Amino acid sequence: MSIPNPYIDEDLEALAEMAGRFATDRLAPGFTERDHTRTLDPALMREMGSLGLIAPELPEHVGGQGATRVAAGVITEQIAGADLSMSYINLLGSLNAQILLDHGDPAIVTPWLQRLTAGEIMLALALTEPRGGSDAANLVLRATLEGDQYVLNGEKTSISAADQSAAAIVFARTGGAGARGVSAFFVPLDLDGITTSRFDCHGQRAIGRGSIFFDDVRVPVDHRLGGEGQGFVTVMQGFDFSRALIGLQVLAVARAALDETWQYATERQAFGQPLSAFQGVSHRLAEFDTQVEACRLLCYQALWAKDRNLPHSAEAAMVKWWAPKLAYDAIHECLLVYGHAGYDRGVMEQRLRDVLGFQIGDGTAQIMKTIIARTRVGRKNVPA
Repeated sequence: MSIPNPYIDEDLEALAEMAGRFATDRLAPGFTERDHTRTLDPALMREMGSLGLIAPELPEHVGGQGATRVAAGVITEQIAGADLSMSYINLLGSLNAQILLDHGDPAIVTPWLQRLTAGEIMLALALTEPRGGSDAANLVLRATLEGDQYVLNGEKTSISAADQSAAAIVFARTGGAGARGVSAFFVPLDLDGITTSRFDCHGQRAIGRGSIFFDDVRVPVDHRLGGEGQGFVTVMQGFDFSRALIGLQVLAVARAALDETWQYATERQAFGQPLSAFQGVSHRLAEFDTQVEACRLLCYQALWAKDRNLPHSAEAAMVKWWAPKLAYDAIHECLLVYGHAGYDRGVMEQRLRDVLGFQIGDGTAQIMKTIIARTRVGRKNVPA
């Protein structure tokens, strides 16, 4: 009998079972096909919405369930175990919805949030620019105030679901240099002057990434999120939540790979014995099994702290640098156990491609370790 997760009660266990059943029955069968076609299934998105699986932590009046952040993690973990790209619906939904709820004009954002939680639309987060990823506050895209509108010009790049989203939270420079000169805007992507492109990415191909181009795009003043110059602070507060969800995403993929590989190792025979009899196989799997379970608990600890308004930036940064690397290494080991069967294109190699991107996007390992160091000894002792 396994030891229960201390952060998950009976109600959350039931939620995990429901989400897991949906993921197994409805998502897993089309996992590789969506990778080939590079498209999400709108019908599956709406089905996720009807089950309350998108941004459940939102209040009921905007379509949420009034659930905890831990509940959002439980759902994300189950969806990602079947298809990491589909779990982006959960990740982007929770991250963007929280920003809109906290900083948007309710009259404007409420209808959009209701459509988001219903699975009718996706929203993008447009922060990264071509000249710098990790230096996120060094933005060039400019928003110039003209009367009761801001005029946006520039490019955002490496944006998840850039060509599949109905709107985006866009960060633009409205003042001087640095983070305090950045403002955030809610921008419907069907406005005049907006075009998008899509990259040929290594993994996560169903969700996709691309650029969003702004050419004299006019956005009403009431679509600004929070005060002018407060945009960067706004998004940084939301990233602690999303980083814990990312940890659960990639670890769920690693868990699925490990479970299948343990089973394969008992069935595959070599020299008259199952592969699991050889310590070179079983001990390596045991090491990764141990680390995946430990990192998973740290993800839930961060979400538990978030629900209680306790400090959790260090824990969120820890899982953001550790979990993607750990998941990649674990899946890589599983692929090797399968031999050529793993190297051939299929579920295992797709998992490896899918988790790799999280070592790049949403904060690199180096940035995360800087955050951790600053929580320990202060910014003045870790200036950069």
